[in-house]
Amino acid sequence: MDFKDYYKIMGVARDAKEAEIKQAYRKLARKYHPDVSKVKDAEARFKELGEAYEVLKNPEKRAAYDQLGSGHRAGEQWRPPPDWDAGFEFSGAGERTGQHADDRAYSEFFESLFGRAGRAGGRSGEPRGGEDHHAKVLLDLDATLAGGTRSIVLRVPEVDAEGRLLVKERTLNVQIPKGILPGQTIRLAGQGTRAPGGGAGDLYIEVEFQPHRLYQLDGRDLILELPLAPWEAVLGATVTTPTPGGPIELKIPPGSKAGAKLRVKGRGIPSSPPGDLYVLMQIALPPTADEKTRAAYRALAAAAPFDPRARLGV
Repeated sequence: MDFKDYYKIMGVARDAKEAEIKQAYRKLARKYHPDVSKVKDAEARFKELGEAYEVLKNPEKRAAYDQLGSGHRAGEQWRPPPDWDAGFEFSGAGERTGQHADDRAYSEFFESLFGRAGRAGGRSGEPRGGEDHHAKVLLDLDATLAGGTRSIVLRVPEVDAEGRLLVKERTLNVQIPKGILPGQTIRLAGQGTRAPGGGAGDLYIEVEFQPHRLYQLDGRDLILELPLAPWEAVLGATVTTPTPGGPIELKIPPGSKAGAKLRVKGRGIPSSPPGDLYVLMQIALPPTADEKTRAAYRALAAAAPFDPRARLGV
């Protein structure tokens, strides 16, 4: 999809104040309104302008958009980075910043940033004392394996008295439930907006996980790529293998092939029942810098004629 420079569309600087953005919108809206404008592409320009204003007039959308940086050019091919909005705190019970109540059609660029499904949250049927907030955070995988308290920093967009966008930070100590999965939420009671003379809303934190140096997550299961020497795969062996619960001695069957899996029951995400650990076997070739090793390979080639490309029929 094409990147959209909303500041360029509205003709304002990236540090424009709230009043400047509103003034620019009113001026351009009169110029391109399809009912009065004589400009050839007025309808498309008016639609594009409305989308830009939808983002820049909203401190939360604008702060999240600004995080993408100023190094992108309008019209260049672009895809949003994974979890680009992690760490931002937004207001609204169970909503994404980009959910909109009207029927306007927004661009693919806008929808890719703001138009995804709403988050879990809200307190249906209970009296509301303040507005709920939501955020998405990236944790290390060890947080769900061990549980416990993690310190998280959230960025909170605000507009000051002069109309300038500010992004403040607040730090929270959050109890991470053992076994929590990506996409699940943690509710922090009373950490939303406090109502004048009343109670406070809640903060709903959606959890995602950063890549781990050893394990890949597959639902409640974990996958570990285990390097094996060629002779360990051919002859079989017992090798020390890491698992979340500590290293184990894993028996490698003779004749194991690259890509084959071994299951270690109960060594995945802790839950009821717990997930499993799947060991994905990979063949690692030893270095061949010395003549002794090369001689061993030549002897193997002579002793065991083998054509790895036989199935190609060439």
